Amino acid sequence: MKAYQYDKSFALYDRAEKVVPCGLYGHLGVGRARLNPMGCYPLFADRAEGTYIWDADGNRFIDYACAYGPNVLGYQDSDVEEAALTQQKKGNCTTVVSPVMIECAEELVKTVDSADWAFFAKNGGDVTTLAIMTARHATGRKRIIMMKHGYHGVTQWCQKPGTPGVMNEDVCWNLYADFNDYEGLKKLVERYSGEIAGIISMPYNHISHYDNVMPEDDYWKKVRKLCDENGILLIIDDVRAGFRMDIAGSDHYFGIKADMLTLGKAIANGWNMSALVGQKKWKSAVEDMNYTGSYWLSAVPLAASVATLRKMKEINAVKIMRDTGDELLKGLKEVADVNGVRLSATGLSSLFKIILKDPNESLIPHQEWVGEMVRRGVYISHFHNMFTNTMITKEDLQYTFDAADEALKIIIKKYPEILVK
Repeated sequence: MKAYQYDKSFALYDRAEKVVPCGLYGHLGVGRARLNPMGCYPLFADRAEGTYIWDADGNRFIDYACAYGPNVLGYQDSDVEEAALTQQKKGNCTTVVSPVMIECAEELVKTVDSADWAFFAKNGGDVTTLAIMTARHATGRKRIIMMKHGYHGVTQWCQKPGTPGVMNEDVCWNLYADFNDYEGLKKLVERYSGEIAGIISMPYNHISHYDNVMPEDDYWKKVRKLCDENGILLIIDDVRAGFRMDIAGSDHYFGIKADMLTLGKAIANGWNMSALVGQKKWKSAVEDMNYTGSYWLSAVPLAASVATLRKMKEINAVKIMRDTGDELLKGLKEVADVNGVRLSATGLSSLFKIILKDPNESLIPHQEWVGEMVRRGVYISHFHNMFTNTMITKEDLQYTFDAADEALKIIIKKYPEILVK
């Protein structure tokens, strides 16, 4: 396979760096070395369709990042885009709200098991923040339990102490527990009895840079009971895993009902929106608060969401993505086995984390292996969870295995110590 070059991407980056902090920020934060090793990743896209993106240099990639989650039905899905265009002709961001808001809320209530109502915003952090505010208002308490290494957005309250721009006062009411450690969580609740407003957690520990951890069989049921006994609201942050683990919500997958569930990413197949859904008894607490944004009820993303939710149910998107993920991880592990190295594949197969294991516990061989795959048209992040969508074909999977094999041979030659003895 010919390794890609990115001349136009880097020329564009030189322009961007003059007028945009870091040139690129967030997931693609070049200034924070998110794209190690530099030179392996495209920096700017030209177009996207199905499961592919084409960069500014014309290189095509099978995109397992899926826009970091939003691409669930394939880029430019015709049904979703038709719904969005039809609504666009009527109006989008208008003074008076479109009835499509009601239609989208009704669709979510029908779809998500724990949802009796829906509140719309734009980013995942918008709705995780609202969930925390709701828990505090509803209980009259201040403390929030979060999982160590959990990610709930970039608002000050969910950052770690010492983060630039975050004051100790922003995080002083946070408590931190280890995911899957029920006894530790219980002791924390007992220690701060009567002070805890809510517990917020991702449905399983899908954190960056590390192997992911699924909950023990009875973990969530015990946590649900603990919350009920202590008047604590249970908030499941389903922004990343939502609609990939279970169309009815990741809390439903584990046999419980969260008090509130945050949703985003896959909710509208790339159109910019998020939602907080919850049980009926917390609706009045949300109604009490003044929390809004200029674009939160824009009609086009809501129409796209309705079409996305209906199509996901119609085609059983969860099963398609899970089956694809199973095939992908099985094939990648076979490639690793044939080459005599150890590949860790953890988490939900449609929201997977792979790490090429180094006996020295260095991530450098892993980063370079992933980088060589990217240079051959398989876009995978070296630090983040990756995703499947419903448009990945068997031909795409085989190309991925071939690229992984070729890239792995390059890395083994450079780092022979990664071979399993």
